[in-house]
Amino acid sequence: MPTISTFYGILIQLRMPWRVLAVEALPGFWLHVRFVDGTEGTVDLSALIQSPRAGVFAALANPSLFAQVHVEYGAVTWPGEIDLAPDAMYAEIKKTGTWVL
Repeated sequence: MPTISTFYGILIQLRMPWRVLAVEALPGFWLHVRFVDGTEGTVDLSALIQSPRAGVFAALANPSLFAQVHVEYGAVTWPGEIDLAPDAMYAEIKKTGTWVL
């Protein structure tokens, strides 16, 4: 049975395969991620960050902010409450090895 944890009254399944275990910022607004099941891959944020549709992600064009990426509760996160959906990231990386946003 999966491990269940409670955070602010929210049940969290810690063993969901799409939970991110580690993340590393790479040059050119790329990330390397590793999930709890051992799946690894890359995320290409370069086009999104520099596009007119970047929205909150436009702030990540600042290299020092982009480098502050970390894992928080199984998701890739930056200061300012910017995060990526780990389930969508996992599905694409599982298929192709890279998630392009």
